[in-house]
Amino acid sequence: MSSRLLSRIQSSGPKKILACDGGGILGLISVEILAKLEADLRAALGKPDLVLADYFDFACGTSTGAIIAACVSAGMSMERIRTFYVDSGAQMFDKASLFKRLRYSYRDEPLARKLRAELNRALGHAADAKPATLGDAGLKTLLMMVMRNHSTDSPWPVSNHPLAKYNQRDRKDCNLDLPLWQLVRASTAAPTFFPPEVVTFAEGTDKEYQFVFVDGGVTTYNNPAFLAFLMATTALYGVNWATGADRMLIVSVGTGSAAKARPDLEAGDLWLLDHAKNIPSALMNAASAGWDMACRMLGECRCGAPLDREIGDMLCAPGTSNWTGPKQFAYLRYDPDVTRAGLDALGLHDVKAENVQVMDSIEHIAAIQRVGRRYAERNVSGVEHLRGFRV
Repeated sequence: MSSRLLSRIQSSGPKKILACDGGGILGLISVEILAKLEADLRAALGKPDLVLADYFDFACGTSTGAIIAACVSAGMSMERIRTFYVDSGAQMFDKASLFKRLRYSYRDEPLARKLRAELNRALGHAADAKPATLGDAGLKTLLMMVMRNHSTDSPWPVSNHPLAKYNQRDRKDCNLDLPLWQLVRASTAAPTFFPPEVVTFAEGTDKEYQFVFVDGGVTTYNNPAFLAFLMATTALYGVNWATGADRMLIVSVGTGSAAKARPDLEAGDLWLLDHAKNIPSALMNAASAGWDMACRMLGECRCGAPLDREIGDMLCAPGTSNWTGPKQFAYLRYDPDVTRAGLDALGLHDVKAENVQVMDSIEHIAAIQRVGRRYAERNVSGVEHLRGFRV
């Protein structure tokens, strides 16, 4: 058990949660947003070496967000995480053999090697040493990664909380013994893009068994912010953090949103192939927007773009409420609009919208970074948005 982590979880004072959405290489948008937040915190607190693990008590993520969350929890700076994405983008999406492309588009081996080496280095192990585990004492924050257990047909939010039910050291299948890189890889195993991840539990014992995992983005938690709130407050998870707009902060970071309006659509256009192509993303987008709305209702929303023309942005002044109950936390939602209109509003007239909307758009990494940086310049203010939570 990590006594340092348990002490941080159980300490008094306000708690700060970082939640990172899925989105493949578009995770670079999130990275640039968080780089601005890290820079703001360094300047405001007079700590030039501060990393986000020094500030956030809990990092969680889905798919590419799981990569970011794990790297943050391991104590990596945003500059280092940015370098990992930029240098590894092409290898993350390394084309599979022609035969295997009938099942999925990219090979998993390059991403697996990169994840293992980078997380090992961040946690103080040799890159080629035995892989760091979920229970590694070097992890600085509570960490949660969302994946889908295809074997049991259920979403799996896996955490490193030392007191969690399936993290007890007397269990042969203790989750804390699982390789950290493999859990991150499981959360990023997007169907049709990558092969699934097979994870062995209780390895080498008479209780050994396996589950098949795919990307957490195909659950309803591609945006994991509300799930993080549940883990932090639901008694059975054992974290038990106090609620209140002055007691808990949730910073939710997206990878760019783009409503795929079809103004010329006719009923006859909706057939089997059209549904197969569009329903999965439609469900994911609706779930993400739904959790965002729930957080803006339960939380004191300090930053966020309008959700729709009826309810607007749901921003809430301190001490006020826009629902029938008290506010449970302070809330920020950073997520740029990457439609043509949204990019134009950011002054990025030369960036093609279709180049910053696709999760494997590795040829356009520079454009993706520009979107994140420009959005952060105009919308992220560590001083204003983090008021009351700067220590």
